[in-house]
Amino acid sequence: MFKAKDRASPPPARHARLRAARIIAPGQVEIQLLPLRPPAPGEIRVALEGCGVCASNLEPWAGPDWMQFPIEPGGLGHEGWGRIDAIGAGVTGFKIGQRVAILGQHSFASHDFVLEEAVVPLPAELDHLPFPGEPLGCAMNIFRRSGIVPGQTVAIIGIGFLGAALTRLAANIGADVIAVSRRPAALALARRMGAARAIPMQDHHTIIDEMRALTANRFCDVVIEATGKQWPLDLAGEIVAQGGRLVIAGYHQDGPRQVDMQNWNWRGIDVINAHERDLAVCRRGVQEAIAAVLTGRLNLSPLLTHQYPLEKLDEAMNATRDKPGDFVKALVKCN
Repeated sequence: MFKAKDRASPPPARHARLRAARIIAPGQVEIQLLPLRPPAPGEIRVALEGCGVCASNLEPWAGPDWMQFPIEPGGLGHEGWGRIDAIGAGVTGFKIGQRVAILGQHSFASHDFVLEEAVVPLPAELDHLPFPGEPLGCAMNIFRRSGIVPGQTVAIIGIGFLGAALTRLAANIGADVIAVSRRPAALALARRMGAARAIPMQDHHTIIDEMRALTANRFCDVVIEATGKQWPLDLAGEIVAQGGRLVIAGYHQDGPRQVDMQNWNWRGIDVINAHERDLAVCRRGVQEAIAAVLTGRLNLSPLLTHQYPLEKLDEAMNATRDKPGDFVKALVKCN
């Protein structure tokens, strides 16, 4: 433990400022300079190196009826990492200068403020790597909830950041992975990440017929839907084996969904919503992701493909929506 005087934070510089991207209208960002406050008791202030852009940002970015603008400075950014630069009263076990991943909500900014329970230390071995811990932790938690074991046939629908990471994790343990996705670049990535086969996501019934042929009419022990859209969810229910497991990893935020409950009933499948909201579980996922990267079970290089300065958050958002070329995930450089 650090002594109290070791944990004390220096006062902020007289003219220190928080530099934050603020979404002021659908598809519009401005950079604001605000006073940089000290952390409150129990808080840690992190000088951010960067923050990933999540596909869940796209619905608010488009300006649905339920969004109100402008949003809070730094808002929507929840994949941040950086170094601790101030520590609030009562915080133990952390020190200034320590590199960390955080589970924050305002990380499209130069700094974010989080409770110590939302901070995960990063080992020195990862100092050379950008590390958006939150989505990596999501991948680890989804993988654990999927219950995949060696020898199973696993279909992953949607090869973006999560789908590609899950492909690697499943292939690592000896699962037979079949990737389904729209873009040729995504299918090629799935193969590099260990998928045994890759099927273009074009025609619903053609995909079902291919899955039937590949599995001798049995279909897949586990199907992971990682798009957050209706059609892939429909498809997932059609290609899971009797008594199999359908795992919903996609974030469905654009309205209600319909399911073919008769089909789900007849197949006797388990349906798992693999999203986690418990902070301790999310933090454990980040810790497991750190271990996976350190041991080589997960390579970040193919997953983190595009970088943008904070001033070009709009370009990062649009690239996440449009997926140019070999795009997988955008990172915003905050400092």
